[in-house]
Order: sequence, then C-alpha cells, then structure tokens
Amino acid sequence: MTDRDHDPSTTLGGLPVPRLSFEEFLAFGRKALIRADVPVVITLPDGVRGLGREGIADRLGDMTVTLFTEPSDKQNSKRWTTRDIHLREFFEDDRYLHDPSTWNRIVSNIRNNPADVTAILGFDAEELFDYRRSLNAANIWISHRGVFTQSHFDELENFNIALEGRKRFVIAPPGFWEYSPRSVRRGFGDKSQVFDFDTVDPDRHPRLAAKLARRRELILEPGEMLYLPLGWWHQAESLAEMNINMNFWLRDAKIFRRPYVLGVALYTAAYRKLKGVYNYQPTENSQPAENNQSAENHQRTEAAS
Repeated sequence: MTDRDHDPSTTLGGLPVPRLSFEEFLAFGRKALIRADVPVVITLPDGVRGLGREGIADRLGDMTVTLFTEPSDKQNSKRWTTRDIHLREFFEDDRYLHDPSTWNRIVSNIRNNPADVTAILGFDAEELFDYRRSLNAANIWISHRGVFTQSHFDELENFNIALEGRKRFVIAPPGFWEYSPRSVRRGFGDKSQVFDFDTVDPDRHPRLAAKLARRRELILEPGEMLYLPLGWWHQAESLAEMNINMNFWLRDAKIFRRPYVLGVALYTAAYRKLKGVYNYQPTENSQPAENNQSAENHQRTEAAS
C-alpha cells in the first residue's frame, strides 16, 4: 500500500500547476519565473543524487538543529515550541517519529555551509539561488508522517526541493483581508483564522471560499522542486514516514508591490526579535551542544493568540 493509499486527504483539485523540466527552468531563468508569479513544479535531472537519509545522518548527525514541537492538531491555536538538539537524535529517537499526540519537525538554516548544501542536494545550488545573500536562506526540513503546517504566506520567494518522502501542498492566490488574518499585533499576521483550507466554511468565510476556488493542489515527490511565490497562501502536510526537504528563501523587490506582506514581515521580524522567537537565522555552530541541559536552556515558547 502506498503513502497515498494511507492518507485520505490526498485527493487533488483546483487549478493545474504548470510543470517545467530542469532544462526549461534554466532556460527560462529564476528571475523570469519570479516575475511570472505563478507556482510551478520543476523536475530535477534524473542523474541528481543527494546524500539521502543515511548520508545526511553520517555527515550532519552532530550538527545542532532546531526541533519544532506542537500538538498533532490541525486546529491548534498556539505556536510551536522549539529547542536545540543534535540531528542524530531526531533520526535515532523513536519518540520523535511515532508519538501520535505530537508533531515534530527539524529545521536548520545552513546557508553558511555551502559544501553541506551541495552534498545534500547532489548539485551546486549556490549560483542558482544565491542563498548566501543577506536575508536569503538554505533550510533543511525533516518531518514525520502527518506533520501539518497551517495556512500562511511567506515574505520571501520559496524554492522547495523534495529529497525523500512526499508532501501535499494547497496553494491559494495572494490577498489579505479575504483570508481572515489572525492577530497582527501578536505576530500572527501571516496566518489565517482558517487554519486548514480543507475545512473552510463558505458561509462564515465567503471571500476566502472565492479565493480557494482558484487554489492549486499538488503532491511534491522526491526529485521535484516547487516554486512558491511570496505572498501566496499555502499549507503543507507530510505524507511519508520520513520527509526530507531543502528549501531556499530568496528576497525580491516584488514585496514592495504587496504592502501587506511587507508590513507584516517587518512587524513580525521585530516581534520575534523582541520576544526571542526562533527567526531562521543561519546556524552559528554546527557542533553538538555541550550537554542536554544546555539544549533545554535554549527552549523557547510563544504565547497563544
């Protein structure tokens, strides 16, 4: 039985997502794709082979990464809790992978480690994405089955590469008030009051229902890259037992044409700095934390809205 058979939420609908080969993507150009402002799935060359799960564990197992933890509830109104662990712990500790009451995911911005980025992907992406530029990011994401990212938008251009596992994305066009944003003051302005676009009530949120009539849905498979423009709303759900993705966040002047995205981004950045919330900065130290107590001392929790 496949992962798709296991998960009842993988029925796809909405508008089709354009697809490009990697050669077409290179010919078209990253900047031209960003100007087009439409989500696209790009198929990577067949010969591209990255490290894989075991290779990542061997190469980066001692690296300190951030563990995001939250209840396994798509309607959870609180923010995640984060703490530092060694990447090897996530692979080896069964609690992180099979606790039915908790969603756990790993993220680490390794833009300052280009050799690791190249090894993980199986090709050199530095020139292609210019990820070492200020404010840009090269993030490795690792999650288990069922981990759900609630509906939100990004203030950066997003290129997401699936390395292992499968993720279902629901993507909707830019907008602000139509999506019933949560409290901007509490740092939730990039998130919708409708946490899950699969369960929107059209009577309560008619403007959102109209936006979702133009949604795109897709399952991102290994060897595929999703281009997700800034300001587009989306949610993602991990479908496989283990899901490994690499994504590149890139700043772009397009944000000035979407003032609500710019305003929310500036406020949220200030809010996170003031509250000491994890902010996707590059990993400062790829070595292990000194001890478990040190990792626990880094624990950070945000208040509920």
